[in-house]
Amino acid sequence: MSTRLRRVLAALAREGLDLDTTAHGYRIRRAGRPDVPAAELLLPPGFALQAKALHQLMDFAGVRHPAGGRVCRVCATPDFHAGHLVPVGAVVATTPDLVVPQAIGTDINCGMRLHVTDLDVDTFAGGKEALVERLRGDLLLGTRDLPMTPASMAAMFEEGSMGWLEAVARRPGGALRRSTIAQLWSELSRVYASGSFAGDVRHAPAALVDPRRDWLRDSTLATLGGGNHFLELQVVEEILDPKQAFGWGVRRGQVAFMVHTGSRGVGRHVGNTWIDRARHRWPRGMRHPEGGIFALHGDDAVEYLEAVHTAANYAFVNRLLLAELTRLRLREVFGADLEAPLVYDVPHNIVLREGDRFIHRKGATPAHAGQPVLIPGSMGHASYLCAGRGSAAHLSSASHGAGRALSRFEVGRRGPTDLGLDGVECITLKAERMIEEAPAAYKPITPVVDVQAEAGVVSRVARLRPLLTFKA
Repeated sequence: MSTRLRRVLAALAREGLDLDTTAHGYRIRRAGRPDVPAAELLLPPGFALQAKALHQLMDFAGVRHPAGGRVCRVCATPDFHAGHLVPVGAVVATTPDLVVPQAIGTDINCGMRLHVTDLDVDTFAGGKEALVERLRGDLLLGTRDLPMTPASMAAMFEEGSMGWLEAVARRPGGALRRSTIAQLWSELSRVYASGSFAGDVRHAPAALVDPRRDWLRDSTLATLGGGNHFLELQVVEEILDPKQAFGWGVRRGQVAFMVHTGSRGVGRHVGNTWIDRARHRWPRGMRHPEGGIFALHGDDAVEYLEAVHTAANYAFVNRLLLAELTRLRLREVFGADLEAPLVYDVPHNIVLREGDRFIHRKGATPAHAGQPVLIPGSMGHASYLCAGRGSAAHLSSASHGAGRALSRFEVGRRGPTDLGLDGVECITLKAERMIEEAPAAYKPITPVVDVQAEAGVVSRVARLRPLLTFKA
């Protein structure tokens, strides 16, 4: 152990955090609190420990409700960093009578979707300009044509992608008239939980299910949103597991596209409603939690899950539509017979029932045995396609990226030559987005993936290099 690390651990101990080194990171305990479970943190050698994030993780670990229910297991992924009350990269298991709305926040079912195409880079380059012009309208200028019937919106909220597709097949509108609905159906087997949870339309914004309208045009459906959300064109640069890559239809040299977004306005509506409700439902006369994290118990917890699943269904369809618009535009430019099958679609900001526990993943993706796992880079960095290994020690969870190294304020103070933007092609209407999401703002992706492979969380299947990125 280096002298510097000893000093860091001693400083944290003075703040009430006891850290022990492990084979691939640290075990963290709250000093003098045996009732709070220890947390396992995966972290590559040389990565800094963030005191604020560690305190947030221990506050999260100590959550319980006066009526019953508690946190029983805690771990954190290598992209771990401080968030608002709850750190990003936290994975927490609770007893099946307790959920924590602040753990998921408002970006419910933010997640990743990856398609591969039968284009190579040279062919793509020949039509890139025409493709960018079309996608700029769909992704940034609001020219997409996606009217929905109230019936299809209601089916989406209640039954997810399966219910939505049934309704759309009966009455497709706008761009979806050019889609192959049978292909969208067949791809649901490559979506986590088939993109379909048990929701309820009563949790949705009323304007999105207005039965008096013949057609609805939702301003946030099939949109990326701000922050680190993106649509990126990539090339499969290296195959790391030939057998698995072949099974998933991935080969070296393919142009691919990756979508990163979530539940947009619906997630904000549901998330804020239930974060406020958890605070207001806290039993009167009981001391508020020290970390400001309020849990829900019993019937409230059950209803919250229904509301979260309603927003999660919207997010699945949001990613599906963004990918379908991209596939349709690719076919306009490169030919109607272009193939662009789905590899996988997976959430990384959601609470799910797994066995006899609720698993809260805040900026962490499920990584069950054999399941595809998508770990994206940031504009100038590679993304990785991996396979989960179902690590019980890490609650079958992997990182959802590299994690921020600098806040948006901090990266904004850097000079243009220090942002890592050389060779990066980003299409955006907001110049500040290039700076806020510059590669220098993020940790290096390869050590983050490597430490998870070494710890038995994932195995590496392929590496993808960015060609161009759209950011709203």
